Amino acid sequence: MDWKAYVVSLAVGLLVAVIYALLNTRSPAPPIIALLGLLGMLIGEGLTGWVKKQLTIEKAAAECLRDKNFAKDQSAAAQSTKGDVA
Repeated sequence: MDWKAYVVSLAVGLLVAVIYALLNTRSPAPPIIALLGLLGMLIGEGLTGWVKKQLTIEKAAAECLRDKNFAKDQSAAAQSTKGDVA
């Protein structure tokens, strides 16, 4: 296992400990708080996987460019060429 996973795990644990201290919750958390935390972790993990599958570079680019029109304005182009000929 990569050492980065250990560092991230430690950092998240410290963050949770700070949140527990701010909420005046003892550690380890009471069972209902711990179970709700685990439920939130599972939902977050599943949601992250779903979002990663939905967002690809092609889909993101298509969404950004959806209502854009990159074709030249034909009437403006026609008027400029008529003015050059005369």
